[in-house]
Amino acid sequence: MTARTRKVGVLIEDHFDATEYRMFLEFFPQHGIAVDFLTHLWGNPELKFGSNSENDRIEEHVVVSRELNDTDPADYAGILLIGGYAMDRLRYQVAPRKGEPNQSPALVFLRKAMRVPGLKVGAICHALWLLCADPTLLRGRKVTCAHNILCDVENAGGECVYGPEGLADVVVDGNLVSGKHPGVTAKFLDAFLAELG
Repeated sequence: MTARTRKVGVLIEDHFDATEYRMFLEFFPQHGIAVDFLTHLWGNPELKFGSNSENDRIEEHVVVSRELNDTDPADYAGILLIGGYAMDRLRYQVAPRKGEPNQSPALVFLRKAMRVPGLKVGAICHALWLLCADPTLLRGRKVTCAHNILCDVENAGGECVYGPEGLADVVVDGNLVSGKHPGVTAKFLDAFLAELG
């Protein structure tokens, strides 16, 4: 990691996982790595997003001002896809066309990111939903994910890796690091940091 790339970009939208959000904000700065939150702003200068509700309340909020369309993934050491329902929201495209791949700004950005030599992409819990929207990004890749999106991931061509209690906690396949759910976030972040080098 050079000084220029001592930062990670986190794709985020409404209904993100609060546990992962908190741990990302704590973990990376402890290792001298800045965190930028990235999203599609829909023409706004900034947007405020809330986490999934906990205890009947939305506990965490984040204001994002970095537009995916104006962001070069090569400026980052790694790109993280946060869990929760945020990645489902980010795969929305305004005008899908028959026979054409998903053109949501998040998918366009992720395609670029997956092609950057040495750039690591991390996905935890429900985050692989974003890759499911373009099976060319997932087909044949060894991964893990939340049990409730297992069929989505397999239908998109991902090869889910199993452990003693269902899916494996963390799987690394080339530039893609995946984690099962928020309960393994610490293990996921350790693996992602090791991949950053």
